Amino acid sequence: MRKVLQQLKQYKKDTFLCIGLTALEVIMEILLPFVTSMIIDQGLEAANLSAVYRYGIVMVIMAALSLTFGALAGKNAASASSGLAANLREAIYSNIQTFSFSNIDKFSVPGLVTRMTTDITNVQNAYMMVIRVAVRAPLNIIFSYAMCLVISPHLSAMFLIAVVFLVIVIGGIMLVTLKIFTQVFRSYDDLNASVQENVSAIRVVKAFVREDHENIKFHKGAKKLYDLSVKAEGLLAFNNPAMMVAVYFCIISVSWFGAKFIVGGTMTTGDLTSLFSYIMALLMSLMMLSMVVVMISMSMASIRRISEVLNEKPDLTDPENPVMEVPDGRIDFNHVNFSYKHGSGKNALSDINLHIKSGETIGVIGGTGSGKSSLVNLICRLYDVDDGSVCVGGVDVRKYDTEVLRNQVSVVLQKNTLFSGTILDNLRWGNPNATDEECIDACKAACADEFIDRMPDGYNTRIERGGANVSGGQKQRLCIARALLKKPKVLILDDSTSAVDTATDASIRAAFAREIPGTTKIIIAQRISSVQAADRILVLDDGQINAFDTHENLLKTNAIYQEIYTSQLQGGGDFDQPA
Repeated sequence: MRKVLQQLKQYKKDTFLCIGLTALEVIMEILLPFVTSMIIDQGLEAANLSAVYRYGIVMVIMAALSLTFGALAGKNAASASSGLAANLREAIYSNIQTFSFSNIDKFSVPGLVTRMTTDITNVQNAYMMVIRVAVRAPLNIIFSYAMCLVISPHLSAMFLIAVVFLVIVIGGIMLVTLKIFTQVFRSYDDLNASVQENVSAIRVVKAFVREDHENIKFHKGAKKLYDLSVKAEGLLAFNNPAMMVAVYFCIISVSWFGAKFIVGGTMTTGDLTSLFSYIMALLMSLMMLSMVVVMISMSMASIRRISEVLNEKPDLTDPENPVMEVPDGRIDFNHVNFSYKHGSGKNALSDINLHIKSGETIGVIGGTGSGKSSLVNLICRLYDVDDGSVCVGGVDVRKYDTEVLRNQVSVVLQKNTLFSGTILDNLRWGNPNATDEECIDACKAACADEFIDRMPDGYNTRIERGGANVSGGQKQRLCIARALLKKPKVLILDDSTSAVDTATDASIRAAFAREIPGTTKIIIAQRISSVQAADRILVLDDGQINAFDTHENLLKTNAIYQEIYTSQLQGGGDFDQPA
């Protein structure tokens, strides 16, 4: 709760103004029935019209003040709650940007989306009710009961009975529903995950005619959410009957005893009238308070989920005095062990001892799950090693400022991502200050200029979200061009030319040798033709180094490399490459 409320920041003033104005509004409302009783007793029953006019004007002024205070309180409540929600979203988003991959692995993407939308909206609504209704209702209860004590201490005991009854009933309901709402928000995560997975893979769903299967899966998630919501709302529905029991009890008991007191001369008609007003104000305030408790019950589950993200500390942190310059592209793996779940005993990489000279071109090849992507993820410090060290430019990557390191280690990942905007906007992710000429040169080196020139708006052509309007090969080439614009000391291509033909692949590699000769290049690939021209080739098998040598030597000495070479090239090669 404290972590969430810390995000109020500049909206604390609006919060306190809302509370103060609400208190003034309540005072005006509480005094109105008191003035009404004066009109009845001193004006109507005494047939004194001047008293009626006098107290009537006072009532109009008080009502106008109450309306003004209420409107201003509502405005400040809206500002404070919306501001809290905006600050929470920014805080969560900013914290996510600091996460390492291992941090992100703890939260599903749909779970993070739900936290930033549904959960924050719940907190926003609850906060508005807390600073508005939860201030107004208790004050109304206190002042109304105080006025009841002034009018008739004996009849005020009836309210205590009703209040105790309501507290027991509503408290019991809240304890049960709080647990149910926690399950409800988990179900929202599952439902969002189902939708996201289906929409992002809609082509696969249609290609395999799995629409019915997906509908059934979604129906199960929606049904579970429905059942939990009905269960929670069904329990909350008992609030109204409990409130009505308390209201009718008070009205009947006050009417019965009040009539006796009037006949006995110990109470006036005006006092009884104002007492009924205070009864309704008190009980309605209890009703409003129960609604606040419901909102708080719902929001507590949301607050816990939001706090989980806000309290999550990045696994990767910069040292106190980080190294701010990468000398060169030399890379050293010194007996590295790495696992995605520390302490699990299941290593993705085991005893990697590898030394790469600055400016070398290194090919990396191996079967699925052999640890190729895990290896390069350690170079740019997307994860930290369990044992050993990874050095770039002769310095342990954990000693660098993370931004400095990643600016000099450019990575084109397996899963290429483009953002909505023009081609130039996407290219300048690599270098925000790049000129048009530099962007064009990078695209020529990545062989992307050939398809960009054919587009109607050239480099100003708009890319749809996720690169939906370009092919897989075009997307890969744009991502390579984007990486080249960083002019890095280390360039990593993680199977980044798998969607282009071998002729284009060869052109890209030739451009690398020509344009960035001093950059260390690590090329992960599934096909021999992409790596055979490399200075040395690393063969990985089950997270361990199987061999590290030139293409010619590996063909003579390494069984795994020989098998891959034979199956790919002697078996027919790629579609545009003769056997």
